[in-house]
Amino acid sequence: MAAPAQFVDRRQVQRNFARAASCYDEVAIVQREVGARMLERLDYVRIEPERVLDLGCGTGASLTALHERYPGALLIGADLSEPMLRVGQRQRSRLRWLLPFLRGNRPPLVAAEATALPLKPLSIGLLWSNLMLHWLDDPLPAFREAHRLLEVGGLLMFSTFGPDTLKELRTSFGDGHIHTQRFTDLHDYGDMLLECGFADPVMDAEVLTLTYTSFDDLLNDLRRSGSACAMQARRRGLMGRSTWAAARAAYDQLARDGRLPATVEVVYGHAWKAQPKKSADGRTIVRFDPKERLR
Repeated sequence: MAAPAQFVDRRQVQRNFARAASCYDEVAIVQREVGARMLERLDYVRIEPERVLDLGCGTGASLTALHERYPGALLIGADLSEPMLRVGQRQRSRLRWLLPFLRGNRPPLVAAEATALPLKPLSIGLLWSNLMLHWLDDPLPAFREAHRLLEVGGLLMFSTFGPDTLKELRTSFGDGHIHTQRFTDLHDYGDMLLECGFADPVMDAEVLTLTYTSFDDLLNDLRRSGSACAMQARRRGLMGRSTWAAARAAYDQLARDGRLPATVEVVYGHAWKAQPKKSADGRTIVRFDPKERLR
């Protein structure tokens, strides 16, 4: 059987975030805003997890917020980028002197792939992932891994970018080359969750519009946040001046009140791990309550 096509350059993802690690928190405005909106959604969920995993934790901004919400839980952070984890560890060491509630709280940080985490099955009550999935070649194996780790009744909550993200940038180049990540539709995420055995998946999306003073400011923001294109089919060589000038001119046509728009489609999803319907050897599991038979 032929190996599946590879779309995302994993090593380039690592390089992008390694370069961005030292300045990431200065420019990660969208990441913080989306994380805050995810936290608000937890207001409507009844769950008291003993262990929480932040998958794709970056420098760990969400770990602090999750600790405030679930002070009794063990928090674990996992990310592909070791430089991002190191920066986060240094920042949290400084924060402990300013924020007393963080003292004594040292969440384990794990450098690992989202599809192969060194954690035991059924060990996580809440698996949280903020804007990580679009950096994977295929989200389906990561969902399978999440299903393996979650305890029965555990919750998966995630956000990622949808297909309209950076649509202005794609249109402005218009040269047949790839200049942004490939973004998956929310309906496809819902189908993947069901395929992996999750119950009651809920998907929705919203569109945010960022504005920039110039085309170069947008590109600089993407580079400094580690969000530059990491697709295998991206243009590898240097682009000529004429290509840059044409793209800049095309983008400038979109200006409103002296600002250039950049669309961000945010996809949100959550789903529960239900009781298994089949055993490991494929046999159907039938459950019954003896109390019900006596009524």
